[in-house]
Amino acid sequence: MGKDRLAAFSDGVFAIIITIMVLELKVPHGSSWEVLAGVAPNFVSYVLSFVYLAIYWNNHHHLVHTVARVDGLILWANSHLLFWLSLIPAATAWMGENFLASIPTAVYGTSLLMPAIAYYLLQKAIMRRQGTHSVLANALGGDFKGKISSILYAAGIGLAFVSAWLSVAIYVLVAAMWLIPDRRIENMLREK
Repeated sequence: MGKDRLAAFSDGVFAIIITIMVLELKVPHGSSWEVLAGVAPNFVSYVLSFVYLAIYWNNHHHLVHTVARVDGLILWANSHLLFWLSLIPAATAWMGENFLASIPTAVYGTSLLMPAIAYYLLQKAIMRRQGTHSVLANALGGDFKGKISSILYAAGIGLAFVSAWLSVAIYVLVAAMWLIPDRRIENMLREK
């Protein structure tokens, strides 16, 4: 099977996830700054999650460009990633409603860790299909950023029970690391 259906389906799921997430935002009831401040935690959670989803969409876009043919393992690995990403709106809403509470902050971190693991497994499924000398394998190299991200998510989950502020700061740090565009795949495809 070609990659086009995989990309189209994934793009649709990303769009639905973002739509669900924005629908969870609460409209302030009133016109004062205090009322607006009351919904700020929900908005901050939304912005962070939107950034994460945009990062995943961008990287997924580049990842799919390395695929010539899709097999069952790649389809299931991609569905696994989309499953975990689809839980981000619920974790975002819960953390926004209970900003800086330990358990919602830890669950939010888990909703970031699990897609990171699933993305890694999707990369492995693609490399299994294409071989160890594929464009993707050469582009990823040691994948330091991917590995350190998972470690930081795990640290953030644990730290949520010590300092939720520190936990959220780690989640923001990881997002900031990925905001710097990861051009490894793009550069490899250009060289090819």
